[in-house]
Amino acid sequence: MNIARRFFISGEVQGVGYRFFAQRAAARHQITGYVRNLPDGRVEVWAEGMPANIEGFKKDLATGPRLAIVEKIEEVAVEPTGQYTSFLIER
Repeated sequence: MNIARRFFISGEVQGVGYRFFAQRAAARHQITGYVRNLPDGRVEVWAEGMPANIEGFKKDLATGPRLAIVEKIEEVAVEPTGQYTSFLIER
């Protein structure tokens, strides 16, 4: 049964390829949802998938791409919507 999480990633996470990194990680972990930059410098991720897949994905998000410096990840449990069939980069 799928669960959903909203992640807010803080640090040096914009302009370093973080959204593309998250999209590749989502494909590896079979996660659907989206990633987008926020005006305050954070990155927001909506992730839906199996609990073990979400955990693996979260570990990847905490690492980030080579040029990123992830300082903090906030995690919010949310209800899965089932509206995503893939993982999108939102502008």
